[in-house]
Amino acid sequence: MRARSLRAIVLAALVLPLACLAAPSTAWAPANAQARQFVQRTMQDKGIPGLQIAVVKDGAMVLSEAYGLANVENAVQATPATRFPLNSATKAFTGVAMAQLAQAGRVDLQAPVSRYLPDLPAAWGKVRVRQLLAHTSGLPDILDAQGLLGGGSEQAAWAQVTALPMEAEPGARYRYNQTNYVLLARIITRQAGVPYAQYMARHQFDVVGMPRTTFGDSYDLTADAATIYSWFPRRTDAPGAPARLSHWFYDVSPELWAGAGLLTTADEVGRWLIALSKGQLLKPAGVHRMWQPERLASGADGAWAAGWPVMGTQPSLQVGGIGGARAAFVVYPEQDLAVVVLTNLVGANPQEFIAQVAAFYQSPSATPAAREGDGAPAAPMASPPTGVSRAARPSPAGSPR
Repeated sequence: MRARSLRAIVLAALVLPLACLAAPSTAWAPANAQARQFVQRTMQDKGIPGLQIAVVKDGAMVLSEAYGLANVENAVQATPATRFPLNSATKAFTGVAMAQLAQAGRVDLQAPVSRYLPDLPAAWGKVRVRQLLAHTSGLPDILDAQGLLGGGSEQAAWAQVTALPMEAEPGARYRYNQTNYVLLARIITRQAGVPYAQYMARHQFDVVGMPRTTFGDSYDLTADAATIYSWFPRRTDAPGAPARLSHWFYDVSPELWAGAGLLTTADEVGRWLIALSKGQLLKPAGVHRMWQPERLASGADGAWAAGWPVMGTQPSLQVGGIGGARAAFVVYPEQDLAVVVLTNLVGANPQEFIAQVAAFYQSPSATPAAREGDGAPAAPMASPPTGVSRAARPSPAGSPR
């Protein structure tokens, strides 16, 4: 497909946002209009084919819309029902599962992992469960730059990683690590008595009402799933070749589902956040504990809480989920506000512009950065889009990060 015709299709799709699933909110109509305009302009600036947004304010969904294309080559519109991958933002859901088991007395998050998984290497056994959630375990990673260690099966990768030495003393440092969530899935399965995916369906998706939420990756045949794209160069491209939109494939085996396996919609994530805020999934005290940054051995706060990256602490706490450089949600507990943005572009990095969306709902006037595009006509999508570096590249296609 020629670049000119591609841009025309994407721009045409941005003109007509799909109807929102949430009931219109008169009180927040001005903020919704600002958010809608800002998001569509951002899509054009970044060359994002398709996007969903959901905004939760004061315990209610005030905006839920979809824009652009779920599949570019066939001009398939993104709708509020289109499934987008959360990738590593799945970890927040696993964090809630562990907090639920702790609340039920089935797991002690301060206990050593060996209490629940006695067959691990001896050095691994002293890691505390909450250190797995916060990526301070010091364990070796089951993934490398090419995906699963050794490039083979889950079983082969597990055999390799369990033979490696510890990378650091538990609690000594933060280091993002998929091994942690492989172990957490096993703890959930053992202590709940059902497989991880079944536990999540019974205790979260069914409770909230999330019929579109499932597990899988871009190799699975999932109905209504958005096609994933990137503007990054292919390995076969000549140096300096023009940027072009291409398919992006990612592989998440069932062993890694607890860390990166969910496909869902922004609306269903919004409903999940509402349920969390209303005590339908956890008691308020459990939510508060879950969102506290994990303390390192040095006494400093780590970068993560229990399954949730800490996005900021000033002027107030912000926690959320980030996945695949294309999906993110941020919760502002003191403002009773959350913003969910899911896209099908690797490199969209919505966590970098969610704060500008949130600003519309935090005060009557937008921040200068968020106000910049108000009232301006939409600019044509550039080629390559603004901010896309041909030298930069996110995690490999085989990685669920």
